[in-house]
This record gives sequence, structure tokens and C-alpha cells, in this order.
Amino acid sequence: MFGFLWKIVYSNIAPNGSLKLYHFIAMVTVVMIVLSQLPTFHSLRHINLCSLFLSLGYTFLVVGACIHAGTSKNAPPRDYSLEPKKSSRAFSAFTAISIIAAIFGNGILPEIQATLAPPATGKMIKGLTMCYAVILVTFYSAAVSGYWVFGNKSNSNILKSLLPDEGPSLAPTWVLGLAVIFVLLQLFAIGLVYSQVAYEIMEKKSADVKQGMFSKRNLLPRIILRTIYMIFCGFVAAMLPFFGDINGVVGAVGFIPLDFVLPMILYNKTHKPPKSSLTYLINMSIMVVFSGAGIMGAFSSIRKLVLDANQFKLFGSDVVD
Repeated sequence: MFGFLWKIVYSNIAPNGSLKLYHFIAMVTVVMIVLSQLPTFHSLRHINLCSLFLSLGYTFLVVGACIHAGTSKNAPPRDYSLEPKKSSRAFSAFTAISIIAAIFGNGILPEIQATLAPPATGKMIKGLTMCYAVILVTFYSAAVSGYWVFGNKSNSNILKSLLPDEGPSLAPTWVLGLAVIFVLLQLFAIGLVYSQVAYEIMEKKSADVKQGMFSKRNLLPRIILRTIYMIFCGFVAAMLPFFGDINGVVGAVGFIPLDFVLPMILYNKTHKPPKSSLTYLINMSIMVVFSGAGIMGAFSSIRKLVLDANQFKLFGSDVVD
């Protein structure tokens, strides 16, 4: 996504290629360093609300653009056929499962935050319900509309399909431009929210709870630690512009066990249902099925990494989908 934003925003500013993708990531990192100084997760509540509206606005624009492209006289040809080899279809399916698990892993954050203060159950249910409702509305509507228009040629970033490198734009330019702006702002919000967990861990050791949040004793370590953390994240993002493939591995190895296996284990250990009970059997079935899905997902995701390895280039400007 960073690569696509960079091409859109700066294609007319630096047509000779003097501005690279990592330059754009460095600019974004500077903005993130400033925004990351918001001291607590609670202080992000207004940014979280803006993030919700940005997600809904982006989805509305993308779905509208897809409908426009699909019903226009220049509508692209559509091919809904699957990959010819059964093995390739199976590998793609497990990779997709891993990516979906990573997407729905967004629910882990409100769950973690909710357990920090009582009553945990009520807050957790509200947070997760809102989280999954937004995911269903945004991700699936964009995915379905994009697949309807472009079939199996649909890009993982639907904006790339709507605004191809060759040929005219398939939707009004102002619509796609506004969608790009929404994405950029959304990336800031996402980065702030997910970084807050790391900040909480770091500042448990560096902060003095007996002094004020904005006291010199707490302010200076917070600025230094958060700045270093953001610089590190920006460096990794610039160095590895092929995070899409890595995302599948992360979903398989990290989110599938965390989302589907670990909760079943903890439930069985905490509540100790009888081994002959339906609850215990369902939990064990979920553990077995998703452990297998995680293993296959990790294998297929690593396989895709290997197949795309010849396209990888450190600090490159071409993003591998």
C-alpha cells in the first residue's frame, strides 16, 4: 500500500525517479513520531473514531468505483476461473485463510485492552462486536465488489486495478484520489493504535507512576523511546517493501494459534468441562482443525515467499503483492 500511495502522490512531483519509496516512508515515519507522543490509549479515542469513519468512507468510495467500472462501456473482461492446478488452488486457499486470520486478529487488541480494567466481559463484547462488524462491512464489501469487476485478475490492492499503470482510469479520478487520502490517514491511525501496546510495555519499566504524565521524569523517556521505536518500524518498512507475503506467514504462525487455538486451550483449563461434554469436544475439534490450517497456511505462505523471492529487493520502490 505504501508503494501505491507513493506512486500516486509523488508521480508528478518527481517524474525522473529521484524520489524513492523509502523517502516517502521516511516522511510518514516523521509524522508518526509526532503523533505517537499522545500519551495513552485513551487519548487516541478521537483518532479511533476518525479511523472508523475513514474505513467506512474508503469502503463506500471503492465499492462505488467498482460498480462504476463494472457497468461502464470500458468494463474489463472478467474471468472467474480458478487456478488450473489443484495443488496451486489448495496452497492459495490456505494462504488466504492465513491472511483472513491476520485481518480478524484485529479483534485481539480491544480484547487485550478490555481485560486491563473491570468489568472486562462487558467491554470486551462491545469492542469485539464493533470490531468484527466493521471488518465484515469494509473488507468483504470491497473484496466482493472487486472480484465482481475484475475476476481472478483483481489485485490485492483494488485501487491498483481501478487505476492501472497502462490505460485510462476505470473510475473518476477524484474518487480514487479521495480514497488514497483516506488510506493514508487510516495508516496513521492504525499505526498509532497498534503501537500503543508496545508503548505500554516499554513504559511500565521506564515511567514513574508517582509523578505526572507530563512531568520531565516521564516525558523525556517517553519521547526518546517512542521516537526510537518509530524509527525502527520505519526502517523495517522501507527495507522490506514486500510485507504482503510476510503477512500470510504472520497470520499462519501468529494469529491462527492466537485467535483459534489458544482460547480453546485456556477455556478447557479454566472451566474444566467434562471430556465427554459437547463443549469439550467442540473446543478440541476447533483446536485440531485450526492447528492443521495453521500448519498448512504457514507452509503455503512460506512457499509463496520462496516463489516471489526473485522479486524482492531491499529498499526497493517496487512493491511485491
